[in-house]
Amino acid sequence: MVEARLRTFLDHQEAVAEQTPELRLFTGILREQLAAGGKRVRPLFCVTGWHAVRDDPPPDAVWRTAASLELFHAFALIHDDIMDASDTRRGQPTAHKVLAALHPDRPDTVGTSAAMLLGDLALGWSYELLHAPGLTDADLRAVWDTFSALRTETLIGQYLDLTGRPVADATVAWRIIRYKTSKYTIERPLQLGARLAGASTHQLRALTGYALPLGEAFQLRDDLLGVFGDPAKTGKPTLDDLREGKHTVLIATALRLARPSQQRLLARCLGDPALTEHDAEAVRSVLVGTGATNEIEHLIHARRTRALDALTDAALRPTAVTLLRTLARTVTHRTT
Repeated sequence: MVEARLRTFLDHQEAVAEQTPELRLFTGILREQLAAGGKRVRPLFCVTGWHAVRDDPPPDAVWRTAASLELFHAFALIHDDIMDASDTRRGQPTAHKVLAALHPDRPDTVGTSAAMLLGDLALGWSYELLHAPGLTDADLRAVWDTFSALRTETLIGQYLDLTGRPVADATVAWRIIRYKTSKYTIERPLQLGARLAGASTHQLRALTGYALPLGEAFQLRDDLLGVFGDPAKTGKPTLDDLREGKHTVLIATALRLARPSQQRLLARCLGDPALTEHDAEAVRSVLVGTGATNEIEHLIHARRTRALDALTDAALRPTAVTLLRTLARTVTHRTT
């Protein structure tokens, strides 16, 4: 249902802009990005939010909101890849690399700038989807503040991610997770679907109690995959996070537990844009040797348990509770 709405929306944008054929370049890249195997986690949680409150099938307003989340996610990924200087995403060239290849005389300038335009377009279109025919004024009132909060929180999380440096204090790393993942990926999408279903304050509180710790577990797993994952499965090189010097709970934990010689190795390697696979293996050895990876696994388990506990006796529909329990295990045991 989400895929169909995205295709229809992009078809419409091309049809109404027939005098500007350049637009098809942007929609074509967007289509490729959307079709490259994303997990559609946010639309799934949005629809699940509806089912948490009501048993009847979701109306068009829910599917349209779920599709708008996926367009917003496309914007976020395009800009994130520029900021992280990532070459691939989901096993495919990132948008700025695709656009750079079309302008070999000025690849860096045009690639980056054009990708920023593409991201801006996806952001604007995510809001246009909400305003298109199909959402009533009541629907818009139900989702507008939540969708706007999602946008603001995501940008704050991205700012913290950009400015954070690897240190032993994980306070900022946890804040990055809160705003860039927990709220953006799970809490706000669940709330959007639930609000369209007329959720009570008590129901929204139960969903938040589930979403925030699960979002933390989701990101902790992502951080492990970013360093130890199989690029053939994750679609992203395992050197990127280390070369960028990402301030993650994993790295903060390792720095806190490391001996002085290990701390010196991490300080030398993390954030080195020319980091070799040999040095990356040395970093991985420190992450394992200090016990940091084991501690992260314990944190994932504890937060998943907390999320599942929040569903106990919650005033939510039984079928949705079953699905939420399944999703909690799926997103924290994943290999992609």
